[in-house]
Amino acid sequence: MIRFDTHAISCAGGRDTNQDALRYSVNGTAALWVLADGLGGHAGGEEASRAAVDAAMQGFLSKPECSSAALKAYLEAANAAVVARQEVNAAGHAMRTTVVLLVAREDQAQWAHVGDSRLYWFHQGRLAGQTLDHSVPQAMVDAGQLTRRQIRFHEDRNRLLRSLGGREALRATIEERPHTLAPGDAFLLCSDGFWDYVTETAMELDLAKSGSAEEWMYHMELRLRAALPEASDNYSAIAVMIASA
Repeated sequence: MIRFDTHAISCAGGRDTNQDALRYSVNGTAALWVLADGLGGHAGGEEASRAAVDAAMQGFLSKPECSSAALKAYLEAANAAVVARQEVNAAGHAMRTTVVLLVAREDQAQWAHVGDSRLYWFHQGRLAGQTLDHSVPQAMVDAGQLTRRQIRFHEDRNRLLRSLGGREALRATIEERPHTLAPGDAFLLCSDGFWDYVTETAMELDLAKSGSAEEWMYHMELRLRAALPEASDNYSAIAVMIASA
């Protein structure tokens, strides 16, 4: 048996409001972690992110599963919630949000995302996988025009190709097969305001010297705060470490 050690942070940074939202629920052997980043260029970004997170969590609590079908259902519920908020908030008719979700059941985990909020998976202390942004710079990486490292601080970094809140069919990237978890594995879900300033190498280094999710997050946030400019974006993250029960 395994257990999930979780610690989360969310900060407005240099902004007046925090348009990030996150929630998680660990219920015995089933768990969901979800994080969203409302798009700052659209009125209602704060409302959109919270609506998406709450709807995804409600879907999970009513039917906790770890499958690609379940992830799709949680995402569709999140998207519908954002669209519903658009209909009752005239000022936020164009509200949008990113979202990233991780579900686990017993020793299996799967994840999904829309936009540029990311998930990182670490196995045996090393980065084993990560989500790929739905953004213009990532498309340029795919075309061989940029390296992945150059996405950070690229002039088009905030130009997203996908988000929640559209009336068209949902376009999400869903991990199609479950991954087997082992003690020592770890996950990090985070908004762009976090991963902009904490590199993948730093994530690994801080994980190696941490005995808990809270300690891992503490070290990463120290790095982030030391690098933040005065007018920084909101930043949010959820750290999850897998331990023996």
